[in-house]
Amino acid sequence: MEKYSIKDLEKLSGIKSQTIRVWERRFNIMKPSRTETNRRRYGDNQLRKIINISILQRNGFKISLIASLSDHEIEEKAAYLSKDTSQSDTQIDTLIKLTITHNENRINELLVRSIINRGFEDTITKIALPFLNRFGIMWQTGSADIGSEHFITNIIRNRIILSIESLSVTKREGAKKFILFLPENELHEIGLLYFTYIIKKAGHETLYLGQSTPLESVVSVNNRWKADFIVTGLMTGFPGFIPYDFLSQLSVSFPDSNVLVSGILSETAVRINLPNIFPVKSANDVRDHLPV
Repeated sequence: MEKYSIKDLEKLSGIKSQTIRVWERRFNIMKPSRTETNRRRYGDNQLRKIINISILQRNGFKISLIASLSDHEIEEKAAYLSKDTSQSDTQIDTLIKLTITHNENRINELLVRSIINRGFEDTITKIALPFLNRFGIMWQTGSADIGSEHFITNIIRNRIILSIESLSVTKREGAKKFILFLPENELHEIGLLYFTYIIKKAGHETLYLGQSTPLESVVSVNNRWKADFIVTGLMTGFPGFIPYDFLSQLSVSFPDSNVLVSGILSETAVRINLPNIFPVKSANDVRDHLPV
């Protein structure tokens, strides 16, 4: 199915739309179909091809040479260059290709190799999270289905959980207690899981409540557990959900805790002044709030 616009290809490959148009005219490198209004449309094979071309260009191949290669040769050379590379952009490009074809084994091989070469935290911050941002473009444009989203997020989710379970840290002196949860209807927990890893690695206690947790349930748990920090976030808004109202509820519900908020909640928290609400936009921001 030809589901990508030329703008989708630009966002997913990094190659400008105008450049793609020139290549089509000069080198006949792509053959898009056309809509009734004469707009270009591309399929999965063409997306893989333009990503492969991006990988070859990044490694010094001239477009005139690439144009002389067959699709199979382009794929073969890009796969060879991707195999042992430490280039973040190439690894992200490769993840997109492997997600399109649902190649679970290759995805896990890439992630494990990256963790060995660059470490777990660099793999998450420089490969997995930027990849998920680009994959979000596919979701927004309707070119990625919910099955593909669940497929890749579960692979990355499981990789983070394995890393959390493998941590062998003893509770530090003066350790603080953290409750982590996502608001009702929010299911995107990759960022929250990674925050859990960061906090546990630093020697603090975590209570992970996870996806779609009613606020009253978090309050009930906290009444018994007495957390020093509450950590939450929201990737996207929902009908009827007002970030300011939710942040106000958090501030009142946890008066004795510092509340760290990410995603669109952090954007609202920056604009308002609530005494115990702190925006975090990255893992480094979370680290900055951890007691020394």
